[in-house]
Amino acid sequence: MMKRSFLTFAIAISILLIDVSINRPADLAAQNIHWRYGGTENPTQWGRLSKDFELCELGKEQSPINISGAVSSSPADINFDYKPTPLEVINNGHTIEVNYVKGSKATIEGHEYALLQFHFHTPSEHYINGQASPMELHLVHRDQTGHIAVVAIMLNEGISNPIISQIWEHLPALGETNKVEDLLVNVADLLPSKRSYFSYSGSLTTPPCSEGVSWNIFAEPVTISNEQIEVFEQVFQVDARPVQSLNNRTIQLHS
Repeated sequence: MMKRSFLTFAIAISILLIDVSINRPADLAAQNIHWRYGGTENPTQWGRLSKDFELCELGKEQSPINISGAVSSSPADINFDYKPTPLEVINNGHTIEVNYVKGSKATIEGHEYALLQFHFHTPSEHYINGQASPMELHLVHRDQTGHIAVVAIMLNEGISNPIISQIWEHLPALGETNKVEDLLVNVADLLPSKRSYFSYSGSLTTPPCSEGVSWNIFAEPVTISNEQIEVFEQVFQVDARPVQSLNNRTIQLHS
């Protein structure tokens, strides 16, 4: 009787593990596979680290790119309804990320996306006319059907940014999260004053490099101080994927 019960339990566990494996999303799989920006797991090797990462090597609409030769398109149509959020800063080993509570959104070309989080890269992942910025900010959104839209802001050296200062004061150690419930931040304060932006269809810039991402990069940068740049570089000296081939995609300028 005991052997039969044990066998039944073992079969049930096996079925559960198989079901989890089959239905595991690619982004969850990415969390379980070690990748880096340097060493043997650098961006040139991402596509070979796992079958889930094949698009990193084989994809034809990959990001980031060098933004050049943009064609004038429809007027700028991007609107933000961002609200303050309790500060929650994560060091996930690849970047510094700030999670956002539900209720904030962006409307891009009439399509509504919920804001999930924002994070940083150094140097900038996108280039504009062959020129990189010291850092780049990514605001990650998702619509009700799961489509991702990223709003990117170039961060250039200049005057100190007070929102960045608040975040940097609570930088967590590797793999840790700092929650500061009594400190509210609003990423709307990081947006440039002008709303002109470049748009194109691309991918996530980290594994699994999923495509179909709507990219919207502001033409006007925001400034942060040299000291603020150095603080981030002490945590991540480089966390930027190299630019990828455009492969005949069209870059649009909305102004």
